[in-house]
Order: sequence, then C-alpha cells, then structure tokens
Amino acid sequence: MIANISGRVLDADDESLVVEVGGAGVQVFVPAPTRNHFQAGSQIFLYTKLVVREDLLALYGFESKDERQIFNMLLSVNGVGPKLALSVLSSLSAEAVRRAVFHEQVEVFNRVPGVGKKTAQKILLHLQDRIPVEAGLERVAMLTDVDNEVLAALTSLGYSVVEAQAALQSIPREASQELEERLRLALRYFSKP
Repeated sequence: MIANISGRVLDADDESLVVEVGGAGVQVFVPAPTRNHFQAGSQIFLYTKLVVREDLLALYGFESKDERQIFNMLLSVNGVGPKLALSVLSSLSAEAVRRAVFHEQVEVFNRVPGVGKKTAQKILLHLQDRIPVEAGLERVAMLTDVDNEVLAALTSLGYSVVEAQAALQSIPREASQELEERLRLALRYFSKP
C-alpha cells in the first residue's frame, strides 16, 4: 500500500499530475482543485490510495487525510468507482460532503457531473452511518427555484458546484429575484480580481 507520495510535479493533464519520485514519474489522479493548485516544477505532498482492479492499477492523491477518507467512503458505495468518487471531490470539498450528508441534502450530490438521482441517494444513505457528526456543520441555505436555476446554469458553464455556490452567496440579499439579474450578479463574482 502506498500511503503518501512527495516529489516535484513534472506535468499535469485534465485528470492527473505526474510526480517525480526517485527519478521516476508517477501518475497520480487528483481532484480538480489540487490539479489547479500545483504547477510543473512545484513540490507536492499527497496522501494516496492505490486502487487495484482486474483491469486497473491507479494511484489517487489528496491534499488532506480527510479528502482521502471521504474518497474511500465513496468507493464503498455500490455503483461508485474511482472516477466518480474523484468527480465528487472535484466538485465538492470534504467539508461540503460532510455538510450535505449531515443535513440530508441529496440535491448537492445530484449536481455533481456524472451523479444521477439514484446514485446521489445511494451516496447520501451510505455515508450517513459512516460520517461522524461534527459540531459546527452549518446548513447550506435552502435555495429558491430561481437560485437552483442559476446554480444549474453556472455548473453547465463549467463552474464547479462549490464555485457556483460561492457565487450565489455573493449575491446581495436585496437583489432582484429575477433569473437574469441573479445570473448576471453571480457571473460578476467570477470576474472579480
């Protein structure tokens, strides 16, 4: 079992980083925020999970033990493989996963690319018994129908669920409830320096 890996990032692609370890380049599949955070030449330390299947030998890496733990829990859900588990962690932080499970917000998982309604329900039900209750988990504000449409529009434009929720939270409370206006204000969030 490979528990962690450290070295210099040699290259990055859409799904992984290549980390130089002892003169060899090791491909490590990582969540999108990690890929975006590290550039070629930077030093990296990742907690890892080696997935061995009949047709697969792949190393998955995470910046925290918490992320790796959530990944392992997701893998134990029937019908969730490594790619889908990685997609969840590319769209949601470990904290957002815990909060969604704690507050039974299946719609949060349903917004992850590749996760359908049934899979979202399976994830929620499976993780409810496995994720410990922690103090300080704040409920994500219930979204109006208009805000749900804005969130859907932002994720269809390529923003992650976490980014889209942050943009929604940046909209002033006194702002109009019109879809076009709320979408314009949410998009303004991404143009801020």
